[in-house]
Amino acid sequence: MPLASPVIAPLPSSVAVFVVVPVVQLIVSVPGTSPAFAHVCVMRGAGTKAFYGEAITGSVLDTRDLTGISSYEPSELVLTARAGTPLAEVEAALAERGQCLPFEPPRFPDPERPGQRGGTIGGVVASGLAGPARASAGGVRDYVLGATLLNGEGEVLSFGGQVMKNVAGYDVSRLLAGSLGVLGVICEVSLKVLPVPSATTTLRFDCEQARALDLLQTWGGQPLPLNASAWWQGALIVRLSGAVAAVESASHTLGGEVIDARLAQGFWAGLRDQTDEFFNDARRALADGAALWRVSVPAGSPPLALQGEQLIEWGGAQRWWVSRDGVARVRQVAAQHGGHATLYRAKDKAAVLAGATAASVFEPLKAPLDRIHRDLKKSFDPHGLFNPGRLYPHL
Repeated sequence: MPLASPVIAPLPSSVAVFVVVPVVQLIVSVPGTSPAFAHVCVMRGAGTKAFYGEAITGSVLDTRDLTGISSYEPSELVLTARAGTPLAEVEAALAERGQCLPFEPPRFPDPERPGQRGGTIGGVVASGLAGPARASAGGVRDYVLGATLLNGEGEVLSFGGQVMKNVAGYDVSRLLAGSLGVLGVICEVSLKVLPVPSATTTLRFDCEQARALDLLQTWGGQPLPLNASAWWQGALIVRLSGAVAAVESASHTLGGEVIDARLAQGFWAGLRDQTDEFFNDARRALADGAALWRVSVPAGSPPLALQGEQLIEWGGAQRWWVSRDGVARVRQVAAQHGGHATLYRAKDKAAVLAGATAASVFEPLKAPLDRIHRDLKKSFDPHGLFNPGRLYPHL
């Protein structure tokens, strides 16, 4: 199947000034026959997710001047924004019309603006990170309708559009979600948005991990408006969202302790932005040599045999672990349950990965997937200019 046919995108002159010109200069300066290039291009918006993925160095291409909401059609549930647009600006515009980004992208601290959080919309797509509602609402890629991309040849290409069915061939725009910028510079994205749920209730159940996982599996098979869940230290917290009647009925059926709305809002915001007690404790443990792992397994998996503090989200499919276990042990346990493990945060990731076979922050790829990744990188970025090594050391 061919890639979706790109078109040359007519973008504002700001794209040429802030993105195309510096990248083309890098491309022109690269001798085409040499495997070693003088420059690499490190894409950067607000820099809120610099911790994520592999560490790289190079000439910084700041996208924050490429900003602004290009179009917003509330009745069509579609918003288009340039890559450097602050996430806070996008969410404020949506909130005015009672709409939201259902996948709840995390809002990390801005390293250059103390007290501000959020990052840019380009970083939201490039990182592919989602919050508590991911298991029920879908991830970032499920809401990407179209994108404009600057490739490694200095071409500005447009993929997808502003409707759900608008692609022939591979859906390149969604391929950008989670790519960490290794394929090119995201210039603009179109996202599907949804109305804010008309009713939300949060319930608490005191139970051990195994019981919590059983309950989540049982509820997952029932027609309940279960929007998010979290288990930590003997407490299972679930969020119901949807129509008023559906939420009230489900709350009555499930029982549990109803949490005050204001407290619940703070709890879910802390979980989304990774500022709650678990993640604060994790940061203190990292300073003492521990690592924070994100273990992804099938939702029905039993408790995992790993040492350390644990937080469970996404109906059991995402297990956060603060652990001192070695990388081989963590990934062995994840693989035994059909999952994989990402080294999410550590004081020194290189030290944690030292001595591991095919050491990388993300789970090493099987040969067929590795070949696809290499081919995509070669197709979009033949000179290896964009964020080389950020996703995997060889990409």
